[in-house]
Amino acid sequence: MRLLALIIASLSFVAMPSPAQTVKRSYQVVHGWPQLPDNEMLDEVSAVAVDQGGEVFVLTRAGRKWPDSGELDTSAIPKPTILIFDGRTGHLIERLGAGLFALPHSITIDASNAIWVADVALHQVFKLSRDGKLLLSLGERAKPGEDQRHFNRPSDVAIAPDGSIFVSDGYGNNRIVKFDSTGRFQRQWGTKGSRPGQFQLPHSLTIDAQRRVWIVDRGNARVQAFDLDGGFLFEWRGPPFVSPQSIDVAADGHVFVVELGDEPPPDEAGVWVLNREGMSVERIGRFGNYDGQFVDPHWLALDRHGNIYVADFGGRRVQKFKPKERP
Repeated sequence: MRLLALIIASLSFVAMPSPAQTVKRSYQVVHGWPQLPDNEMLDEVSAVAVDQGGEVFVLTRAGRKWPDSGELDTSAIPKPTILIFDGRTGHLIERLGAGLFALPHSITIDASNAIWVADVALHQVFKLSRDGKLLLSLGERAKPGEDQRHFNRPSDVAIAPDGSIFVSDGYGNNRIVKFDSTGRFQRQWGTKGSRPGQFQLPHSLTIDAQRRVWIVDRGNARVQAFDLDGGFLFEWRGPPFVSPQSIDVAADGHVFVVELGDEPPPDEAGVWVLNREGMSVERIGRFGNYDGQFVDPHWLALDRHGNIYVADFGGRRVQKFKPKERP
């Protein structure tokens, strides 16, 4: 009898979910955010980022298209590609980036509020000041490569607390490249493949409070985590993931992954909220054109208040979701 009691107690303990697994989050779309000038619409929205003060940076292509075939256009886009909004009110504050990029893919704001943009057509990563002045560029303009000085269609950039620069050299090279804060090469890791530490298009990356590098391995439908030196830690294959696009990590350790949209069935569009063990806590949104729905979600970003901003590439809009009030 005692042995049976011990077995039952053990099974009960195993079945009991951890506190992280029982946290239920809930979000609602903020209608009317952002506020654009009359008779103006957003173009294809590639990415979104939030600075320390809560300003929201929306990256668009300003009319430039990624062609179905042929070479990418490397001429500079003459119109502004970065629109800055007040995160609270949604008011348009400023436009930046005219004449700088050819096919901007991602945008990142570091702790000093510098702006980082990865450009797949120019094979470069750019650092800009808050007023849009060029501070640093990595890679050689319109020259793809796989050595320490070149990229091949880089997809994203993340900045570590010490200023180190991490670039997902994604579409061409399937690797992660690390530089120091001045842009000096330090190391790289990753090759094409599906084993741990390999990639099939590293599409997005971020660095959390524990200094782990989280990478969306889009072609392998998974997320991989590494230390700052490229040491493999673990992988998550999601609820399962179908086509993960972008990732961000909240201060409490919850992980947010946006999935590519598609006409159902199956309905893939939305944001997965995962706990610290990688288990799904909530899914936000579904395929559609109404508020709170997505056509082609491509990027997401979190602010310090827990709000989520989602760039819907095909829907040509960015939406804000806020946590619902809890009793």
